[in-house]
Amino acid sequence: MERRLAAIVAADVVGYSRMMRMDEEATLMALRRLRADVVDPAVAARRGRIFKEMGDGLLFAFASAVDATSFAVEMQAATAAWNSPQTDAFRIDLRVGVNLGDVIVEGGDIFGDGVNVAARLEGLAEPGGVFISDAVYEQVRDRLDAPFRDLGYLEAKNIDRPIRAWAWDPSGAGAGGDAAAPAPVAAPAPQVPDRPSIAVLPFANMSGDPEQDYFADGMVEDIITGLARLKWLFVIARNSSFAYKGAPVDVKQAGEELGVRYVLEGSVRKAADRVRVTAQLIEAATGRNIWAERYDRTLDDVFALQDELTMTVVAVIEPTLRQAEIDRVKHSRPDSLAAYDLMLQALPHVYTAMPEGAAAALTLLERSLAMEPDYAQAHGFAAWCHEIMFTRDGRRDENRLGALRHAQAAVAYGNDDATALTLGGFVIGLVGHDRAVALQAFESALALSPSCALTYNLGSVVQALEGDAAQAIAWGESALRLSPRDPTNYAPLYAIASGLFQQGDDQAAADAAQKTFQANPYWVASHFMLAAANIRLGRSDAAADAARRVLELQPEFTIGGLIAAFDAHPSIAAPLSEALKAAGLPE
Repeated sequence: MERRLAAIVAADVVGYSRMMRMDEEATLMALRRLRADVVDPAVAARRGRIFKEMGDGLLFAFASAVDATSFAVEMQAATAAWNSPQTDAFRIDLRVGVNLGDVIVEGGDIFGDGVNVAARLEGLAEPGGVFISDAVYEQVRDRLDAPFRDLGYLEAKNIDRPIRAWAWDPSGAGAGGDAAAPAPVAAPAPQVPDRPSIAVLPFANMSGDPEQDYFADGMVEDIITGLARLKWLFVIARNSSFAYKGAPVDVKQAGEELGVRYVLEGSVRKAADRVRVTAQLIEAATGRNIWAERYDRTLDDVFALQDELTMTVVAVIEPTLRQAEIDRVKHSRPDSLAAYDLMLQALPHVYTAMPEGAAAALTLLERSLAMEPDYAQAHGFAAWCHEIMFTRDGRRDENRLGALRHAQAAVAYGNDDATALTLGGFVIGLVGHDRAVALQAFESALALSPSCALTYNLGSVVQALEGDAAQAIAWGESALRLSPRDPTNYAPLYAIASGLFQQGDDQAAADAAQKTFQANPYWVASHFMLAAANIRLGRSDAAADAARRVLELQPEFTIGGLIAAFDAHPSIAAPLSEALKAAGLPE
């Protein structure tokens, strides 16, 4: 059993028995239509949950009294409109009671005094009416336009104390402090953005130890906070997610009720000094499992462990969700694409790091920016495209200027967006050669989202060019640890290879360069770094093979052009130039 505070709505059908005696089938069909047309959409819009169906009645639970009361008033108003074309014989009138109180959740059902009071208020309400308890009224009086009149204290069956109640008064003409309030206007259903949306449900405590709830709940709260820092992601607040704590959850239903595209759920199991956390990301509409992982750790420092697991889960979810969103829009109609969808379609082309891919991506990104000129992430990816074309396609000045223009826009428009700051900083560092501005952008990005793998990913390359081998390796390793399946992991692998090369660990540099090549065989940097490491190891044939591949991918490649394009620090520029010259690449 679990206790929680909840806003309970009890509703029943007036004259249900009479209607069933007249025509059972017609009555049931009418009730089903009312559910489909009015009740279910209304409860989903207010993010409530149907806990019990009782033939002639329903029991709902909400995370807030405002949502519960808004739902009750909107449902009654919508039911009245729905009834207008019906015959009197099959007109469906509802009575509704609303209460805020402590309830017990057990086996998918709810019990307790909080439920009983709502049911008694429903029984006292007039057809088409809404009676709310004083506890509810205190929560909604200054937050809703709906007028209520004071009913005083009411006696209710099997309740050992009088209940002070208030009645919804759509005419605004009744007695009471709110009698002169304007007639209620049904609030619009909350609109979920076109951007991806996610709810993190409470993780199940599988340990059989109630004290472990704090660990599971704390981790979920931190995951919600971490995801909320991703500006492109709409995240359901903790109070709404935790309304599902302790109850069996149908992911599809939860997605519909919360209005989200994705749901993250998981469990925590503790045994002796070890803890196992499982998590899975699910597409709510289809039930498709997008990602799942299991983490086994020792329980040395609870808070440090909580932080580690939270950062790991948040970091891996970001690229996973991006890929899921990319997959989603692949089959969308071209005429239905929004600015966000166009950016998603551009990303696979960007990730190739090839001029042809960058050109294709720019076409989509320019359409996206035509729709939303201040779209920071679209500016960031456009900057990256121009950088690819500048360094790989003749270093044309228009691409250098385009890269810097979009990079500066990404930083300006995205000062609260870690991804945009990272992309802008990366291009400013590479093409603008302003490493101080780039590093400041990375610091700002990590302050916003400490688990942003992309910042460590692209930042590691700038650290390598800056000549900071230790930081290049550390940031590269952080990127790979946070997001091991990222499609752009060739960048941190290159940074690690470059850092190791600077430190003189040529075998480790060659190994890292080989992994870079495997991550993206078309990225020129992986091949020239492999050539440089092999030449210093005395493997002239392997170095020559890598050098030939560089020229196949970029026929106009020169060592001087490479160094000039990136303005690399002398600690990497000098030894790299010497090794590449020895490998046979043109000066």
